[in-house]
Amino acid sequence: MTIRIALDAMGGDRAPLPEVIGAVEAYRRFGVRTVLVGDEPRLRRELAQLKAEDEGLSVVHAEEVVTMDDPPMTPIRKKRRSSLRIAAELVKAGEAQGLVSAGNTGAVMATAKLVIGGIEVVERPALATWLPHAKGASLILDVGANSDCKPSQLLQFAIMGSIYASQVTGIEHPRVGLLSIGEEDIKGNDLTKEVFKLLQQANINFTGNVEAHGLFGGEADVIVTDGFTGNVVLKTGESVYEYIGQALREGFQQSAISKLGYLLSSKVYKGLKAKMDYAEYGGALLLGVQAVTIICHGRSQPKAIMNALRLARDFCLAGLNQRIIDQIHARMKDTPNGKRSVAN
Repeated sequence: MTIRIALDAMGGDRAPLPEVIGAVEAYRRFGVRTVLVGDEPRLRRELAQLKAEDEGLSVVHAEEVVTMDDPPMTPIRKKRRSSLRIAAELVKAGEAQGLVSAGNTGAVMATAKLVIGGIEVVERPALATWLPHAKGASLILDVGANSDCKPSQLLQFAIMGSIYASQVTGIEHPRVGLLSIGEEDIKGNDLTKEVFKLLQQANINFTGNVEAHGLFGGEADVIVTDGFTGNVVLKTGESVYEYIGQALREGFQQSAISKLGYLLSSKVYKGLKAKMDYAEYGGALLLGVQAVTIICHGRSQPKAIMNALRLARDFCLAGLNQRIIDQIHARMKDTPNGKRSVAN
């Protein structure tokens, strides 16, 4: 079966040019077949300028756009002809196997859950991405899909994150940590204290609380938090990386000796950029829905879109999402009172 990825070509801050270039590069470099969804005349003009009209890409027209200011339910209740909604409908209909968008995170989550379909035993999907550190990378979730969470939802995030990390890294029992303000189990707010108790009883390798200074220390393979905190952590890390990069560029331009220093150490800095640049990772995977869904940064450049499309295609080919779904069902069951719990 040919894998096609539906791309919300109008979702990003600078859409549709980064989306079109990213889709073209994804095909030219990796053979990814993308369905561009958006303003068809505009998309075809961009493709013509890139001389890419016949390069494994197709276009589906959508006359509406979900903006960053729109409420999350906009594609469901109002803009039903938006590029995001139509892209999700293509996945639901089997005309595409995955969805990529750099649009409104809340709207993408709501659309993926309600149009493509959520996993029935999961209360809310969670957005998961990788934080690089000296020993590799840790998976952190949620990073923006759910600002306010219940303890049961964070428990489910931990289970989904553990399964995802295991599938990607090959670690049979990934270490799961809970982001908090202290390592001791009595530290934290009411939410983290309650979640701590649930994680202790869960069928996962829970290793306790992780403080902020441990995020980049490799203390856990999976780090669980609510979407508000996770999004702040993610964007703080991105801004620190950008600040360091700018400071280094300015410093290396100050003198001939500093320029020589850059030439001698350029390989090291390029390696650091490859690890820290969010564009290298493409986007964050939305766990808890029925098809591969990747949400990119709103200001994603073509490189990030290209890598997100490649990642979505590779996940589809590997059947990663279905394996995650199967394991979620195996680890969760309904209790007599109808509430969801973890199967030990």
